[in-house]
Amino acid sequence: MQGATKLERRVIAAAEEALGRQRQVSPVDVLTGMGWLPPGRVTDWRQGRAPDLESIAAVSPDRLADALEVFRRWVDSRGLRPSEIDYVAAARERRPLRFTAGGDPEREAAYRTHWLSADLTDSQRERLTTRQSKPPDLVVVLPSKPFTCAVCAATDDGMLIMEDAGPVCLTCADLEHLVFLPSGDAALTRRAKQASRLSAVVVRFNSSRRRYERRGLLVEQAAVEQAEEQCLSDEEARARRRDRDRIRREAADETFQQRLAELIAAMFPGCPPARADEISRHTSIRGSGRVGRSAAGRALDPDAVTRAVIASIRHEDTPYDDLLMSGVPRDEARTRIRADIDRVLTSWRTT
Repeated sequence: MQGATKLERRVIAAAEEALGRQRQVSPVDVLTGMGWLPPGRVTDWRQGRAPDLESIAAVSPDRLADALEVFRRWVDSRGLRPSEIDYVAAARERRPLRFTAGGDPEREAAYRTHWLSADLTDSQRERLTTRQSKPPDLVVVLPSKPFTCAVCAATDDGMLIMEDAGPVCLTCADLEHLVFLPSGDAALTRRAKQASRLSAVVVRFNSSRRRYERRGLLVEQAAVEQAEEQCLSDEEARARRRDRDRIRREAADETFQQRLAELIAAMFPGCPPARADEISRHTSIRGSGRVGRSAAGRALDPDAVTRAVIASIRHEDTPYDDLLMSGVPRDEARTRIRADIDRVLTSWRTT
C-alpha cells in the first residue's frame, strides 16, 4: 500500500480483514471495520429502527461514496466474485432495508453486493450466499419502563416487539406462547433455537453504552427441553472443545501481540522495547474494543498502530488524566497536552 492515501489504507485494511475472516466482504463490513458505521446503530438499522444506513454513519454520504469507490477498485484488483444479497428488516413484515435516503438504484445495488473469494467452490459460494440472504432474527425488546401497546392500547411492562404502528405486546404479536431462555449457555441457546419453529432474540437498551444488548431468546418450551437433553448427553466433549479453543485463542493473541510490538518498534525506534510490549498487550486485549481489536488494528494498519501509540502517550506521559479528573472538558484537555504528545512522538520516531 506504499503511496496510498490514508483513506485507501483504511479501506483496504478493513476489506482485507473481513475477507480473511469470512471469505467474503461487503460494503457494510468495510465501513463498520473503519469505524464509520457504529455497530450498535447498524443493529438499529437492521431491526428497522433507522430510515436508512447512511443516516446513521459517522461521516457524510459523500465520504461514504469515496470509500466505496476505493473499495470497488480494490475488489477489481482482487478478482472477487459478486453476489447480490437481499437485506430485510428483523421485523415480522420483513420489509426491505434502505441504504440511502434517496434510494438511488445504483448505490443501493452497490451496498447490497457482497464479494466472494475467487477460490471458493460453487457449493461454498452457494452456502455463503444462502446464509447471507437468510432473513434476520425477530427482535423482542425488554423495555426499561411501561409502554402502551399500539394494538390493544393496554399499558404493559413486559416484553414488546416494535412495528410500524409502535410497540406491540407479545399477546397481540402472537408470541405469548414462547418462553424466555436467558443468555449464558451458547450450546443450549443454539440447540433450542434450531429446535424451535418460532423464535426471537431478546434485547435490552444499555443507556451507558447507548446500544441494545442481547439478553436471551424466546423459544418454544418443547425446544428448550430437547436442547437440555442434548446438552446433558455431550457435556464432557464440549468442555474439552472449550479448552482447546481457549488455548488456540491465547496462542493467536500472543502471536498478534508480538507482531504488533515489532511494528511499533519499527515505526518508533526510539520507543523503549518494554513500552512497545506494554502498548501491544494493552491495545489488543480481547473484548476491550481498543484500536488493536479493530479491523484496521488486526490488519496492522500503520494509522491504527499510530493511534494506539498516541493513546498510550496521552495517558502515560501527559497530565491528561489529571486534567479530566479536575473537571477540564475532554476537547480542552486534549488541546492542552497536544504539544506533549508531539514531543514524545518526535523523540520516538528517531533512534
